[in-house]
Amino acid sequence: MIKAQTLKAAFISFMLFAVFLGAWQLATLPKDSTTLAAADAEYAALMGKGAEKTDGFPPPAKVGRAFVEYLSDPFYDKGPNDKGIGIQMAHSLARVGLGFLLAVIVALPLGFLIGMSPLLFQAFNPFIQVLKPISPLAWMPLALYSLKDSSISGIFVIFICSIWPMLINTAFGVAAVRRDWINVARTLEVNPLRKAFLVILPAAAPTILTGMRISMGIAWLVIVAAEMLVGGTGIGYFVWNEWNNLALPNVIFAVVMIGVVGMGLDMIFGALQKLVTYRE
Repeated sequence: MIKAQTLKAAFISFMLFAVFLGAWQLATLPKDSTTLAAADAEYAALMGKGAEKTDGFPPPAKVGRAFVEYLSDPFYDKGPNDKGIGIQMAHSLARVGLGFLLAVIVALPLGFLIGMSPLLFQAFNPFIQVLKPISPLAWMPLALYSLKDSSISGIFVIFICSIWPMLINTAFGVAAVRRDWINVARTLEVNPLRKAFLVILPAAAPTILTGMRISMGIAWLVIVAAEMLVGGTGIGYFVWNEWNNLALPNVIFAVVMIGVVGMGLDMIFGALQKLVTYRE
């Protein structure tokens, strides 16, 4: 039954994708006029490509050629401004991984303390609510001024933007642990460290993993904006560089790759969440 439903869902997804490609192809059919737009004509003249430069949104076939070109050799390195998509993704994932790890190191212990103490929750809550909605673009100038290093600044912005969902969910999960279990541990005179790891952590683990899953999504979202500002390497820099070159097929390719990698990261945390979720 589940397998049949999965096949039906896959078929519907395929049909939706086919309809999307068809609509895209129809929307990008060449117009009757063959004259270039003024901006495109100027760009073509500067680049020495003559009438090769076409106006309008790129059709699916042109974007498909970008996929083939970049995925056929994802790890090439031809200089600072010309690296393969695999190298760019590796730089972005490394920054995201480090910033996310720092957020885990801070958020989990602090979330435990806040969740176990209503007094600490009330004390920390105003700061959390003020800092949580601040955009990564607002943090970046302060990070660049303070840290004087673009790469470290990007990692800091990932850390500061991804810590809040993890912190809030950890505190909520710990606070929501059934009092009966806590009372049993207290009756058995279990020491606080064992109580935290053997009683509270297993009970709060699904909620904690939910917070980590949300935080990873935010971290991957933030890295693109951060790398657009700091430049150098990474998928965000790749998108910005290709946009400056007016290479829209490459931009669309990068956007799809960002989505695919983000989906993969989410699926990893989804699988971990299922492993720690208790089922009767």
